[in-house]
Amino acid sequence: MSTRLQEALSSSSVPAGLATAEVARLRAQFGPNAIAEEKEHPLARLVRHFWAPVPWMLEATVLLQILLGERLVALMIATLLVLNVGLGIFQEGRANAALALLKRRLTLQVRVQRDGAWREVPAADLVPGDVVQLSLGNVVPADLKITGGSLLIDQSMLTGESVPAEMGVGDIAYAGGLVRRGEAVAEVHATGTHTYFGRTAELVRVAHVESAEQKVVLGIVRNLTVVNFAIVVLLVGYARIIGLGVAEIIPLVLTALLSAVPVALPATFTLAAALGAKTLALKGVLLTRLSALHEAATIDVLCADKTGTLTRNELAVSAVRPARSGHGEEDVLAYAALASSTEGGDPIDSAIRALAASHKGGAAERFGSVRFTPFDPAVKMAEALASERGREIRVVKGAPSVVAAIAPFSEAAAADLDSFTRAGFRTIAIAAGPPCDMEMIGLIAFSDPPRADSAGLLAELRSLGVSTIMVTGDAATTAAAVARKIGLLGVVCPPGKIPESVAASDFAVYAGVFPEQKFRLVKAFQRSGHSVGMCGDGANDAPALRQAQMGIAVSTATDVAKAAAGMVLTEPGLGGIVTAIKEGRSAFQRILTYTLTILINKCATLVVLGVGLVITHHAVLTPLLLALSMLTNDFVTMSRTADRAQPAPYPNVWHIRNLVIAAVPLALLKLVYCVTVLAAGWYWLRFSPHQMQTLVFATLVFANQGVMFVLRERVHVWRSRPAPIILVAAVADIAVVSSFAVLGVLMSPLPVAAIALLFLATLGFSLTVDGAKIAVFARLRID
Repeated sequence: MSTRLQEALSSSSVPAGLATAEVARLRAQFGPNAIAEEKEHPLARLVRHFWAPVPWMLEATVLLQILLGERLVALMIATLLVLNVGLGIFQEGRANAALALLKRRLTLQVRVQRDGAWREVPAADLVPGDVVQLSLGNVVPADLKITGGSLLIDQSMLTGESVPAEMGVGDIAYAGGLVRRGEAVAEVHATGTHTYFGRTAELVRVAHVESAEQKVVLGIVRNLTVVNFAIVVLLVGYARIIGLGVAEIIPLVLTALLSAVPVALPATFTLAAALGAKTLALKGVLLTRLSALHEAATIDVLCADKTGTLTRNELAVSAVRPARSGHGEEDVLAYAALASSTEGGDPIDSAIRALAASHKGGAAERFGSVRFTPFDPAVKMAEALASERGREIRVVKGAPSVVAAIAPFSEAAAADLDSFTRAGFRTIAIAAGPPCDMEMIGLIAFSDPPRADSAGLLAELRSLGVSTIMVTGDAATTAAAVARKIGLLGVVCPPGKIPESVAASDFAVYAGVFPEQKFRLVKAFQRSGHSVGMCGDGANDAPALRQAQMGIAVSTATDVAKAAAGMVLTEPGLGGIVTAIKEGRSAFQRILTYTLTILINKCATLVVLGVGLVITHHAVLTPLLLALSMLTNDFVTMSRTADRAQPAPYPNVWHIRNLVIAAVPLALLKLVYCVTVLAAGWYWLRFSPHQMQTLVFATLVFANQGVMFVLRERVHVWRSRPAPIILVAAVADIAVVSSFAVLGVLMSPLPVAAIALLFLATLGFSLTVDGAKIAVFARLRID
């Protein structure tokens, strides 16, 4: 134990500690020094996944199929349902990882004074009023008020400040900080969720934003349900008019219900994200939740933390300015190195000694033995006594205002200090000479330098339509200086309360921002209609990372930040952000195509059922054939998730209304084609009712494939080559369906000539839809 700590412990101002009875009372009042956790029962979590719009529709259909004895169809649909739920549960395992890591940070052992004696207790047992000891390497276990001694505490993971904070008597040390130097006695000020660190954990737990993916699924299900209900009512009414019995009406209704369910929609979203995640992993980007890829396509604002994200998170010497003629930079560094610690714990001292060692000559050879006194936060300077050419000299290094009282500044030195301050540098002054006649030697300015790739990254983000906003806990002058270097030219927001709603163009930099404010800033952008990305590296970024549509933890991030984020960069630099946005936009194009395809196919299928009933007075499709069509079509269409796609040059946005409007004319073309084929089979080829069911089944499958190929690109179908997997899947699908139709497997057989003619007719139909697609997409600006 150091002399300084012994003096602190013996000081009459240090509290004597709490009694056991008082500890029990305070723990009952304030709770444990831990993060509250709400545990969900595994059964409740399972039920929750089955309680959603798409599962509801599938569950109702399965139940009705079982009641009607159609067990094969029920099994097929139930398999699809379980597959979707299983994918959701598998991905949810990491959803609360950030909260678990934050709790782990508080499972520490701490030395505390209880009943007049010092003892080791778990940090979770601390209560306000406890007296604790801290020394080198300790993690601060709660918010503490220092009552004796002094500390150098690294709080970069909490406040974003790259420089450790000097703390003495009366200062507050936040939970989660790391002691880099010194020893102290402190009184517990706040515990658990009441701490600065604990409030951050609570923000992570409650942070939530509904993803665009969820909104799309709900919107599609809602639209299809409305259309489906109206058509089913008309079908039932007409069936009663023409005299169909209940035994014939019920399968007809079930077929209509099943045809409207977007069975593979959730699984397709998941598959597209999984394939994108695999691609990103090869490029140094890991997804912690798959929906983050879909959100990456939509972001138009990127909130970037300065320290460790746009900068290197390391203190470096930016400028050395001698204060008098006859002294060079190497002299200033040599004197400063004398008053710097050799232990390597202080980043300022380490930067000075490293740079001084790289300079040859200077004053280093003139010095004899050195007696070093470490930095004392009470006087804000470090000093050394040394011999120089036979005389004793004193060297001091510290805050310019303190050193100026010992060795006054010249006008030039004062001007240099003012220049460094306006540039956002942290500046120290060095003075040396005989103890009674010291003179100013010079100034050394420090900064956290920008990453080499930051400026280029931000320029590329601008070209992609993404506005980058710097959000940092640093001072406004420091943040503005870094912003200028990396090309963020805009207004700096004055420190204070974050507005309820802000636009990307309001400010380029938000400085002096605390974790709660970062979290609120993200929500403020979201209230203005922005889709927000947030990148950062520390625990202070975790709530905002969780709240943002796309939370990105950089390669140097803490585990807390990585768990809260939706994606993690594993390579140095920020190029992975651009990669993720482009890959997300490519995935968006694939999903957009799939969504539009099912809207067209589902709507057309429902109407075909009604028109077929009017023409033949029979159901033209059975639940079994429809389920088979879904297996052959929906999951072949899912292969589109592995297709080529060009990312858009601007953020993507889901416009369900436009998609529905675009689907209407294209669905009408498909309806006309299907009704024409149906009429030809009934009136010209004289097919039986069972053969008509086979014909409708084959027509829907062929037409669905044609629509998929037409919609996969925004240009004409022949100008873009599909990925091999799509061609293989489509050929296999057509071959299986054609074979079943010709051989009569699970259906009545049709002549080979009829299937061949149907295939050729579908090619002509597809080219017609392709021409209409160009006009519709141009009018509605779908790209």
